[in-house]
Amino acid sequence: MATKAQVKIPAHPGKDTDLRAGGGRLTCVPWRALQQDIAGWDALARCASEPNPFFESWYLLPSLEAFDADVSGGERVSILRFEQDGVLRGLLPIVRQSRYYRWPIPNMSSWLHANCFLGVPLVAKGAEVPFWRAVLGWADRHPGSALFLHLRDIPVGGPLHLALQGVAAMEGRTMAVVHREDRAMLCSDRLPDAYLEASMSGKKRKELRRQYNRLRDEGAVAFIRQTDETDLIQWIDQFLRLEAGGWKGRAGSALAANPATARVFRESLIGAARAGKLERLTLALDGRPIAMLATFLASPGAFSFKTAFDEDYARFSPGVLLQRENLAMLQRANIKWCDSCAAADHPMIDHIWRERRAIGRISVAIGGSVRRAAFRQLAKMELRRLS
Repeated sequence: MATKAQVKIPAHPGKDTDLRAGGGRLTCVPWRALQQDIAGWDALARCASEPNPFFESWYLLPSLEAFDADVSGGERVSILRFEQDGVLRGLLPIVRQSRYYRWPIPNMSSWLHANCFLGVPLVAKGAEVPFWRAVLGWADRHPGSALFLHLRDIPVGGPLHLALQGVAAMEGRTMAVVHREDRAMLCSDRLPDAYLEASMSGKKRKELRRQYNRLRDEGAVAFIRQTDETDLIQWIDQFLRLEAGGWKGRAGSALAANPATARVFRESLIGAARAGKLERLTLALDGRPIAMLATFLASPGAFSFKTAFDEDYARFSPGVLLQRENLAMLQRANIKWCDSCAAADHPMIDHIWRERRAIGRISVAIGGSVRRAAFRQLAKMELRRLS
């Protein structure tokens, strides 16, 4: 059986990148201002240094509409908008907050919500360094009460992390990866059958075949793969019911348990499908879904957004059978890897997808000498706690 492999996605900037490179204009705007430039936003996503569907227009706008409100009903989130020659070249949603996790430490942070699984900003290829120089320069001039800039769920070793690391070193800023986890990833040149053979023991593969054959005894089994809008509304309704009927429904954490999360799920899947960035995979028994998976396509990557299965058929492992079929993702010409979007040490996907993607939280010094000195002490304490 193959061991877990740490995968590095090809990164730029390379060693010859000019860290002094500047140019461009950064503004902090209300997020609703982006509604006036959807075409520019979508063009940025197509040329992004690192793909992030959760910051694309069809996902981020519904998310902000649903979740960005303070106790007075106002908006908290702003957008750092970076332009070069009048063209949108970088975008990062930020929020000022009075707490840093459980501590009362003011900070400026990238904005995510519970169903937003990646926080890397959308930045055009080649603009990584000037983007970070502009962001950090703006934060220096407008720190408010924030002690530092905190960036959540950034791929460690990716293009944006490397560029930020280089800029921070050049400008003498303290920067620390204060949390890191490795989550399951699919990235291989193997064909699906060969990959399954390498990642799963012969005994487990035999059991999976037995479960599939027993499921066929229950009725007609079909795998259905869709990338268009056909029956999409019905599919969304079925997914929400299927998820709510399981342990997430009992725990109150199903998407349908909160009208806001259900709304974001609906609107984002519709938007992704219209943009040609959604793949739906269904395992059906006698025409009724018993396992479902929604994946966002963001070439060269893909992101497993949400999955659900019918617990009445748990003895057949429908979720695992669906993931076995999902290995066909390896044969997509425009997809080189797939991020599971799962928590580290996930009990199911970690045993099928053997590669790992490192995701970190990064804190960076901003402001003047006193603020930076205070942050250095905080960073030292955090790093000692993690060591």
